[in-house]
Amino acid sequence: MKPKALVLRVSGTNCDKETYTALKVVGFDVCLTHINQLIRKETKLSEYNLLVIPGGFSFGDYISAGKIFAIELIYKLKKDLQNFINENKFIIGICNGFQVLVKLGIIPKPNFVQQVTLTDNDSMRFECRWVYLKVNKKNPSVLSFLPEIIELPVAHAEGKFFAQKDIVEEIIQKNYFLFQYCDKNGNVEVAYPLNPNGALKSIAGITDPTGRIIGLMPHPERFVIPKQYPLFKSKNGKKIIPFGRIFFELIKKEIEKF
Repeated sequence: MKPKALVLRVSGTNCDKETYTALKVVGFDVCLTHINQLIRKETKLSEYNLLVIPGGFSFGDYISAGKIFAIELIYKLKKDLQNFINENKFIIGICNGFQVLVKLGIIPKPNFVQQVTLTDNDSMRFECRWVYLKVNKKNPSVLSFLPEIIELPVAHAEGKFFAQKDIVEEIIQKNYFLFQYCDKNGNVEVAYPLNPNGALKSIAGITDPTGRIIGLMPHPERFVIPKQYPLFKSKNGKKIIPFGRIFFELIKKEIEKF
């Protein structure tokens, strides 16, 4: 049987169909569900192996990006989420989904206490561009098996990773960070535009200690076929690797082990 993925949307979500399609491409059995269907028990989270919160502007990003979505989850679905986490299933938050996960307080530690945030880009404007990412090979996630340097697009206005100094140090020391913005050679000490938002330590994605709860600002669902790469016609015959496809395939293969 195919592993089952649930893509969760609310008012303002706008990357749900792209995410749905990406998961379909790699072989998931995918359900696209509104949060109210979970609240009303019309859809049961327990029946799925993977929960994905996609990008967009949930609830208009009022208060701050992802905040209202996080409030809805913690007050109406906390028990279901806790059970899902306890069963060692996978959760991925992409862009706005990452903002939801940190404000929900389940990464870097799944204790429902917020420790980090994603705040306004240093440029104070929406940033939409392709970036290089360095993959932390010491992170416990199966995604550490991605190539060391990958490319994915970003599209956000509140993507700057920020936390108190001691929290950032712990994330680095314990290898909870998964992706860092970098240059094409893998140097992570980069400034704008290579670091598109001013993120501390150039952090673009983190996980919980198990590596099963994953949050990232870049959009893997937007690079699952070569033609999604903006320069695919100018590679002079060089093979284009759709890193987003590898991203989701690694998750799928890990789920299939159990």
